[in-house]
Amino acid sequence: MAVFWPWMLWFKAFHIMSMVAWMAGMFYLPRLFVYHCQVAVGSAESERFKVMEYKLLRFIMLPAMCSTFLFGGLLAMLPGLIDWHSGWWWTKLIAVFGLAGFHGACAKWRRAFAEDCNTHHERFYRMANEVPTVLMMIVVIMIVVRPF
Repeated sequence: MAVFWPWMLWFKAFHIMSMVAWMAGMFYLPRLFVYHCQVAVGSAESERFKVMEYKLLRFIMLPAMCSTFLFGGLLAMLPGLIDWHSGWWWTKLIAVFGLAGFHGACAKWRRAFAEDCNTHHERFYRMANEVPTVLMMIVVIMIVVRPF
C-alpha cells in the first residue's frame, strides 16, 4: 500500500474536483430547464437557453463525469483501499450509476428542448432537480460514515 500512497492522494484530489464540477452541472442544468419552460418556443431567450444547456452538458458535465469515473476507478483499483464485501461500497456505486443515469436523462431532455419538442412542464424539472441532491447525499454518507 505504501507504494501507492502518493498516487492515491493525487487520484483522490482529482476525483473530488471532478465530482464537484459534475455535481455543479447536475444541480444547474435542471434549473435551466425550469427557466427554459418559462419562455416562448423560438424566442431569442429560448435560443440562448439552448446554447447554455448544450455548453454546460457538453463542455463541463460530460468531461467532469468522465474524469470522476476515471479517477474513481483508479482509486478502486488500488489494492486494499476498498473492502469489496462492505455494503457501503455497493450502495455508493449504485448511487453513482444513478447519477450517471440522471446525466443521461438530462442529455435526453436537452435534446428535446433543442428540437423544440419538450413535453415536460416546469414542475417536472423542479422535482427532477432534487434527484442529484439525494443521490449525492447517499454517496457522501457512504464514503464518510460507511454505515454498513
